[in-house]
Amino acid sequence: MRLPPTLLLAAPASGSGKTLLTLGLLRAFRERGVQVVGAKSGPDYIDPRFHQAASGRVSGNLDAWAMGEADLRARAGAAVAGLDAPLLIVEGAMGALDGAPPEGRGSAADLAAALGAPVAMVVDAGRMAGSAALAPAGLRALRPDLTLAGVILNRVGSPRHAAAARGALEAAGIACFGALPRMETLALPSRHLGLVQAQEHPELERFVAAAAQAVAAHLDLDALAAAAGPLRAAEGGPRRLAPPGARVAMAEDAAFAFAYPHMLEDWRAQGAEIAPFSPLADEAPDAAADAVFLPGGYPELHAGRLAAATRFLDGLRAAAARGAAVYGECGGFMALGEGLVDADGARHAMAGLLPLVTSFAVRRMTLGYRELSPRAGALWPGPLKAHEFHYATIVEEGAAERLFDATDAAGAPLAPMGLRRGRVMGSYAHVIAPG
Repeated sequence: MRLPPTLLLAAPASGSGKTLLTLGLLRAFRERGVQVVGAKSGPDYIDPRFHQAASGRVSGNLDAWAMGEADLRARAGAAVAGLDAPLLIVEGAMGALDGAPPEGRGSAADLAAALGAPVAMVVDAGRMAGSAALAPAGLRALRPDLTLAGVILNRVGSPRHAAAARGALEAAGIACFGALPRMETLALPSRHLGLVQAQEHPELERFVAAAAQAVAAHLDLDALAAAAGPLRAAEGGPRRLAPPGARVAMAEDAAFAFAYPHMLEDWRAQGAEIAPFSPLADEAPDAAADAVFLPGGYPELHAGRLAAATRFLDGLRAAAARGAAVYGECGGFMALGEGLVDADGARHAMAGLLPLVTSFAVRRMTLGYRELSPRAGALWPGPLKAHEFHYATIVEEGAAERLFDATDAAGAPLAPMGLRRGRVMGSYAHVIAPG
């Protein structure tokens, strides 16, 4: 079997333009008739939805901290299975060498090594010229196990500026795939957890089309395609988390959008049916479901509507009363509580199935990978890899069983996480993969 060509876009730092370039490349290759697929390094929920809008195909997460090398290659191969002559473009996260402490494990560079993917480095040249070669030369020196395919210059100010940066790259023996000019109109709005979600972007198609037009005009697409290298062969399939039930009712809308595509595909592969419903549309979970999943998202932005969604809340309570497993992650965990305090300090009643009140008015950022050891009664018996990223805090908490014992990425013990009452459970952690 011919292994699909793969290219990973990395950068010296966040904010260099990786997402813009990834979206432009996905759409530009799609318009050329290439069966192109996107993927995202790390635990990001938001960028894969933008990838899907650009490529027309589902994009998933490849997390080099939470997934072993065999799992990464198996999931990358599955993403392009059944396509003729596909191209896999992976968007890195943060800086190329930035990962979890203590040694930066799980970085975009680690993912590139696991996949065997050549790296195209996106360099924001807006405030440099000859220094454009520093970061790619540094990556080449620090990670000789990687293939540095070349550089994409971003935010150049003029043809003369681009020529100076190109000259520095050529002197260092580094290929340049082109230089994208500074374009203030090509910017995506953000909020506290990252970009505004793709489904909320009012002019997403116009943005993606403009990004593709800019990429096609200023980059050498043929050279980029030729620089992609064959994905390293996988041995067997990925390790999968068991589904929480045979029929899973899953909340899905702007308030509950953070469900990993790979997890849902794993559940389907094991025979589970997934029945989406929208709490914001006041839809109740399927009454025939033996499990309800509330993913993370932005319930704090829609707390008033959720509190008024009586069919949704009554449906959750009915599911718990009939013994269905009810599981909430982060935003879903908050919705299972007794109340949610919004940014203005107003308290809104939630489902009342777990004894907690969370607040977005009392804010503290919590961020990092987690190793979870489920306690008795949790959905999964074995150790889990997970990630936590939220600003909301717990301001009231009552008596309930804890769900997980936890450590951080460096192995330091954390306080036990999550709550469980019977078959209703949740925590702030987003589970990624088996440990």
